[in-house]
Amino acid sequence: MLLGRLLLRTSTVNKMVSRNAYTASKPDPSKPNMLRVGLAFGSTAVLWALLFKQHSTDVHEYKTRNGLE
Repeated sequence: MLLGRLLLRTSTVNKMVSRNAYTASKPDPSKPNMLRVGLAFGSTAVLWALLFKQHSTDVHEYKTRNGLE
């Protein structure tokens, strides 16, 4: 009996403390968060720039090792 009451109380407390994920509001697609969009595109541009820089460095090293320059 005591265990049943304890379990009933903990489930009631869990329902009050926990948050339901399905009640969260969805983002409005007509008003994008420009900070997040800018960060996404900016980080993509930086990663592509680093990729091209690394590629040109690797090509230069390949050419010097194999005596092509």
